[in-house]
Amino acid sequence: MSPAPFASDPARSRGRFYTERDRGTRGPRDAFQRDRDRIIHSIAFRRLRHKTQVFVAPDGDHFRVRLTHSLEVAQIARTVARALGLNEDLTEALSLAHDIGHPPFGHAGEYALQAAMAEYGGWDHNAQTIRALTRLETPYPDHAGLNLSWEMLEGLAKHNGPVVSPPWALAEADSAWSLELASWPGLEAQISALADDIAYDNHDLDDGLRAGLFPFEALLEVPFVASSWEAVAARFPEVERERLVLELTREQIGRMVNDLIDETRRRVAEAGVRSVEDVRGEGRALAGFSADMVQGERALKAFLRANMYYHPAVARLADAARPVIANLFAAYQAAPALLPAGWLSGPESEDPVLRARRIADYIAGMTDRFAIRTHEQLIGPAGLPEGF
Repeated sequence: MSPAPFASDPARSRGRFYTERDRGTRGPRDAFQRDRDRIIHSIAFRRLRHKTQVFVAPDGDHFRVRLTHSLEVAQIARTVARALGLNEDLTEALSLAHDIGHPPFGHAGEYALQAAMAEYGGWDHNAQTIRALTRLETPYPDHAGLNLSWEMLEGLAKHNGPVVSPPWALAEADSAWSLELASWPGLEAQISALADDIAYDNHDLDDGLRAGLFPFEALLEVPFVASSWEAVAARFPEVERERLVLELTREQIGRMVNDLIDETRRRVAEAGVRSVEDVRGEGRALAGFSADMVQGERALKAFLRANMYYHPAVARLADAARPVIANLFAAYQAAPALLPAGWLSGPESEDPVLRARRIADYIAGMTDRFAIRTHEQLIGPAGLPEGF
C-alpha cells in the first residue's frame, strides 16, 4: 500500500538532536526504523518485563506486565497504521516506548513518586519517558540519550494531545529542542495512544477474569461486552463458555480497531489534510472512535475501574506498594551515598532539587522486584501481600 500523503515520511524527518556519523554499515534502515530498533535494544525497554501493568510483581506467568502490554499495543497500532497508509515503523516505535517512564508498581508507584517530588517540581511518567530516552539511557560514547528523531520525541511528548503546561522534565527537553507542544502530533502518535486504550481495555478484562476479580456474568451488564458476546456465542453455539473468553477479547478488539479505522478515515476526509503538517495544524484530533464506540468504551472503562482497578485485593497491593517507594526516596534523601557510584555528580550533589530529581530517576527506573529487594536490603521487609 502506498503511503498516505499525511503520513510521516522518514526521508523528510526533522532529524536528530546530535549529528551522527554515517551508520550505513549497520544495515539499510530509515530514520524511524532506527528509532524502533533503538527502543527495542534499550535497557529501559528490557526492564518493562518486570514492571507492573495492574498486578504488582505478579506470581502468575499469564498476567500482563508493561512489556507484554507494550508489545500488544504495538501490534494493534501497526495494524491500524497499515490500513490508513501511515508510517508503520514510527507507529510501532511510539507504541513500544510509550510506557518506558513508568516507575515500579504501576499507578501506585506513580502516586508515591508524585508525593515525594511535590516540593521539587513534581513528577510525571510521560515526561519521565522523554527524560529517560534523551538523558538517562547512555548506549553511545559521544552523547547522552538514544538520539531519537524529532518525530519520535514529538509523538511521545504529546500523543494524548497538546501539552499546555508541561511538567519540568518535558519543559526541559522542549527548551533544548522545541517539540511544538501546543499542536497535535502526527497521526502515528494519535493512533498509538488509541491502540493503548484498545489494548488495556480488553487485556485488563482478560486478566481480571483470569484473576477471579469479577464473575463473567457481571461483564454482560456492560452493553458493548454484551453485544460482542452475543456475536461470539452465535458463531460458536456448541462451544463451552470458558473456551470463548479469548474469542470475546478478539471480537472486541476487532470491533474497536475497525471503528477507529473508519472514524479516522471519515475525519481525515472531512478535514481534507494533505500532509503531516496539515494534521499538526488542524487543531483537533483526527484519529478517534465514533460517538457510539466512545460511549461503549467509557462504560467498559467504568466497569474496570469499579471491579478491577479498585478491587479490594488490588487496592491492598497498591496500598502496600506506595510505602516502598516513599521509604526508598526518604532513605536516598537522608543518605545519598546509598545511590550507585557516580549517580550524583557536580551540582546534583549540592542542589536539593537536582538531587531529588536524580533520586526519582533512579527509583523510576527500578523494576518491581528490584525495588522490593532494595527495600529489604536498605530498610527491611517490603510487606507486600501475596500477588495473583
